[in-house]
Amino acid sequence: MGDEAVKHLAALIRIDTTNPPGNETPAAEYLAELLNGAGLPPVLVGATPDRKNVVARVRGDGSKAPLLLGAHLDVVPAEREQWRHSPFGGEIHDGYLWGRGAIDMKHMAVMSALVLMRLQREKVKLTRDVIFAGVADEEAGCDFGSKFLVDHHPDLVKAEFALGEAGAFTVHIGGKAIYPIQVAEKGTVWMKLRAVGKPGHGSLPKENNAVTRLAEAIAKLGRARLPHHRTAIVDGYLRAIAATQKFPQSLLLRNLHRRKIADLVLKKLPDRGVAAALSAVLSNTAVPTVLRAGGKVNVVPGSAEAEVDGRSLPGQTAADLIAEVKRVIGEDVEIEVLRDMPPVEHQPASALWDVMQAALERGHPGAAVVPYLAPGFTDAKNWSRLGCRSYGFMPLQFPDDGVKFADLFHGHDERIPVEGLKWGVELLYGVVRDFASG
Repeated sequence: MGDEAVKHLAALIRIDTTNPPGNETPAAEYLAELLNGAGLPPVLVGATPDRKNVVARVRGDGSKAPLLLGAHLDVVPAEREQWRHSPFGGEIHDGYLWGRGAIDMKHMAVMSALVLMRLQREKVKLTRDVIFAGVADEEAGCDFGSKFLVDHHPDLVKAEFALGEAGAFTVHIGGKAIYPIQVAEKGTVWMKLRAVGKPGHGSLPKENNAVTRLAEAIAKLGRARLPHHRTAIVDGYLRAIAATQKFPQSLLLRNLHRRKIADLVLKKLPDRGVAAALSAVLSNTAVPTVLRAGGKVNVVPGSAEAEVDGRSLPGQTAADLIAEVKRVIGEDVEIEVLRDMPPVEHQPASALWDVMQAALERGHPGAAVVPYLAPGFTDAKNWSRLGCRSYGFMPLQFPDDGVKFADLFHGHDERIPVEGLKWGVELLYGVVRDFASG
């Protein structure tokens, strides 16, 4: 399956599904053709003709509830001039397949489709249906993808368990290989901040300038680290990683929930990506991402707006996060919630977890498998509304060559290790076969 995975992922990367606008239908149709050719008639359905989702299933005997394999087909924009190789070329260089969506997350779509096709070809006797859903619009909030399916076609995707993003990729820490499996994800609270002031001519400075007031608030928010909140899932994650490390790193990791220790450790960590990831799971976050004000250089606008990407820990609400933001920026700037998607959290322990852990430990002897809280959101937000228990599990092995999974998400030069992809598709097949036939 490995060579097939590389070939089809390259083809899928060449289908530009940048969101906005998305236009995921050609990618869904590509996968539908593969599935149909393997005797798995797919369903193509969407809110609009250009935003279709593809769903297919291999039938089991029905004695147990289905297992869902989910992947989104849209990708974030790519700044072509910043890439060493074309983001939509699907080219292989230096042992990696390059392109937007290679990691996030067209590889899981290809792997999942190939898993279903092999189950069908080998006529594996299953106790569960295995469903594949390749969905639209995850990068912009899921409205045309998993949310649309759950709202309008729940019978197509209802399952007991789901495997999706993001987890089961190699992380190298202190010479130890670690595989995080996502069992929880932060809530999403997208906000609009609005400052109002007195409009006028740009030649006449005014004390009540909306742009200045908003800029001051945003600067405060950008510098702030919001209060720590201790959560069981992050405690488990830190203890599991600490068990792989030597003293004093092990002691510091176990106590990272203490604000003074975290401030010291995170400031001194040479890997700023790791520092940012650890910081994000210890507190709620609010990151300014969009600014809007004025339309003419010589006119002082009467209002200025900023959009802020807020993320809330399990146990925290949108109201909790807004209260923390107000304590930083004050009460003079209005806050409007644009979207509120609560956190999702599941306990790691299950028969499926046992199968995943055993497979990873066989596939990478000596590696540690740890439960993980993702700072971003995934389609699990919507699968969970149907009572589905989701794990971030899209297995991928990275060599210890300095290329890091986390740096590739939404980054320039997104790419996937070719041999790691081949390893991952075989491992995913084994997990699905063993769990769905047992």
